[in-house]
Amino acid sequence: MQITVFVKGIVQGVGFRPFVYRLASELNLFGTVLNNHLGVTIELQGPSAAIDSFIDTLQSCPPPLARIDLIEQTPCSADVSFNSFSIIDSQVLPGEHANVAISADKSVCQDCLDEINDPSNRHYHYPFTNCTNCGPRYTIINALPYDRCNTAMAKFDMCPECASSYTDPLNRRYHAQPVSCPQCGPQLQLSVLASQLTTLSNDELSQCDVLAQTAQLIKQGAIVATKGLGGFHLVCDATNDDAVSLLRQRKHRPAKPLAIMVKDLNQARQCVMANQTEWDLLNSAEKPITLLTKLPINPLGLSEQLAPGIDRLGVFLPYTPLHHLLMQLVGNPIVATSANRSGEPIIGDSAEIKRHLGHVVDAILDHNRAIINACDDSVVQVIDNQIQVIRLARGYAPLTINIDEQSVGSRHVLAVGAQQKNAVAFGFDHNMILSPHIGDLFNLEAQQYFHQSLATFTRLYDFTPRHVVHDNHPQYAPSQWAMAYQEQHELPSNQCVGIQHHYAHVLSVMAAHQHTDTVFGVSFDGTGLGDDGTLWGSEVMLADINGFTTLAHFSEFTLIGGEQAIKQPVRILLALLFEHLSLEQVLRLPINAINHLGTQTVTNLHRLWVNNSHCIKCRSVGRLFDALAVGLNLLEQNDYEGQAGMMIETAANQYLQQDADQNSQFNTTISEISLSQHRASKAHNSDVIQWHSSQFMTQLVLAAHQQDSAITTVLLTQQLCWQFMVEIADKIDRVAQDYRDYPQVLCGGVFQNKTLLSQCLTLSKRANHQVLTSQHVPINDGGIALGQLWYGVHWWAQKKH
Repeated sequence: MQITVFVKGIVQGVGFRPFVYRLASELNLFGTVLNNHLGVTIELQGPSAAIDSFIDTLQSCPPPLARIDLIEQTPCSADVSFNSFSIIDSQVLPGEHANVAISADKSVCQDCLDEINDPSNRHYHYPFTNCTNCGPRYTIINALPYDRCNTAMAKFDMCPECASSYTDPLNRRYHAQPVSCPQCGPQLQLSVLASQLTTLSNDELSQCDVLAQTAQLIKQGAIVATKGLGGFHLVCDATNDDAVSLLRQRKHRPAKPLAIMVKDLNQARQCVMANQTEWDLLNSAEKPITLLTKLPINPLGLSEQLAPGIDRLGVFLPYTPLHHLLMQLVGNPIVATSANRSGEPIIGDSAEIKRHLGHVVDAILDHNRAIINACDDSVVQVIDNQIQVIRLARGYAPLTINIDEQSVGSRHVLAVGAQQKNAVAFGFDHNMILSPHIGDLFNLEAQQYFHQSLATFTRLYDFTPRHVVHDNHPQYAPSQWAMAYQEQHELPSNQCVGIQHHYAHVLSVMAAHQHTDTVFGVSFDGTGLGDDGTLWGSEVMLADINGFTTLAHFSEFTLIGGEQAIKQPVRILLALLFEHLSLEQVLRLPINAINHLGTQTVTNLHRLWVNNSHCIKCRSVGRLFDALAVGLNLLEQNDYEGQAGMMIETAANQYLQQDADQNSQFNTTISEISLSQHRASKAHNSDVIQWHSSQFMTQLVLAAHQQDSAITTVLLTQQLCWQFMVEIADKIDRVAQDYRDYPQVLCGGVFQNKTLLSQCLTLSKRANHQVLTSQHVPINDGGIALGQLWYGVHWWAQKKH
């Protein structure tokens, strides 16, 4: 019997061909295996029973890093007779475009770790040790197929020993494209920028000495830029208050949490608490930054400035040999935050570090293996024992989803994503590919990175967009790019379409499940342009791939000064209070942010509100979180996105941890506070429920400031934060009761709030309401592009028919 087997998925750069070679040899099958632009093609010749066993094993036990999306078998005539099994070189024919999933970068495997810690091994203390089962992939690839000549390793000629490993199908380094050793591979280099720090020159340092010198600088309180897989980290000792404070001061990052890297799981357990699912995720092959609960004690003396005012901490483990070796030398946990300027992409080149962050760092630990495709660290958390991705990047991205149906076909569909947390998505030949996190597109550098990411994937896949989907907001940079592309390439108007932002959020979760039928969708976030020209962000809808119908949302409130209110959230609070209190009553409230504005400024803002001058309407849940945090004196302004939500969540968690008897004394105080609702006016859809947010907010704020005791005020504030989220979850559940036949989708950046989402999931479970989770698709705007793509591939499929 002779057949051709075609395998599609993540099957290149993951040890697939040597796995096939060994399996075929064990079963005494003859033939060949090769990589091409489509995946892996296998010619098999032998007894039918042995071939069946081969296919069964391939499907059930593929290599650890492989993902098989499709196996096709085609009988072929026995014109060619094989007398052995062999691996042949990759083939790409002229005019053929690639259709193989690119593997994400993976953390160093245990075998390689054992070697770098073995003095008798030639990879001992070598910071670039890797094999087929680990190491860089996406960040070093320049073209497909994934061969060394198409990677950043092309300039490094292998020594005889590495070449022997690379060409031996029975060696775990067979065709591991980054394979190298101290004799032939990349080398470290330490540059000291601070004049007060003295080190030996690199000519006088071995690779081990470079790492030892770097560790010594960190222990002395220096800030060092260290090169990882997809970019540089800014590193300092996480137990050194002065160093952390200096990093915040130099980077102009006063409060945004800083992630820490710990030496191992044992050290992690001295910093945070977690359940088994969270420990497993932290220690997974992806090694993401995992958001975990701080320990109530601080045995390692971590700086209190790492994540001020919140009860969680981003923690991750070393994921390269370099990190492991450095952490062994430093000993303490280190801050390891992305090396970038606020809102800009991660930097992958030392010259850019010097140009943009030379005033921030004291030294640079660099190496001479280029980063072709920058890629930040992934950020995740666990809710209800399910992973929630906050930033899709190293380890998970590019995210490739194989579409079972015939929706995409030969069409090349591009979705350009949102303005914030941008990512782009590509659809072609049964593939949906979501790019790694790009970032917020508010400056030239970030927009250039957006263009570079588009260029990377169009180059890798020979992809020419023929259909483009974008956000409805015409001022978003991706929307403007889409419309410019349409004009430049003279695409018909029906080949460049926009869709509503919150609808795209729901679609992104549907895409993760390849779901096309109606869902009950809840899309809560900061802001997104609504179909009526106002800012939405509290949308409850019935949605499918054709469109959506709004069921409920919060009542509109005013952003005094427009977008200035987002930067200065006391304006949002004032607008909500003005609806129910006089100016004099508002001025008497003991709210720090209002008092610091002063009577004249508050009076002027009141005048703008009364005259509806320089104001825009909004119904965003994210903005309500901002207003409540200001009203409860948790903050006066947002130093970073999501800060208000994190502080409210922390306060609510503190309430839940209090003694039950202590909490009960406030139950009667807030028992009458509830989120009222009514049907929309006849001028609009009379079936839409509007929740009265301004009255609810006013009640919460007044309740918080009716206590004389400072201790009582703190405890009541915590309970009010909990009440806020409970009331929101309850209102969602009440609407959902009429739509239990449809799966439920909870999405948008607000649902990064673990406490709120957990409460919603508890109510859904109690009602036996099926919930579609976001899986590996970012719950925030990072998933928007995939939702746009899911709409687009079906839009044009239907138009075709």
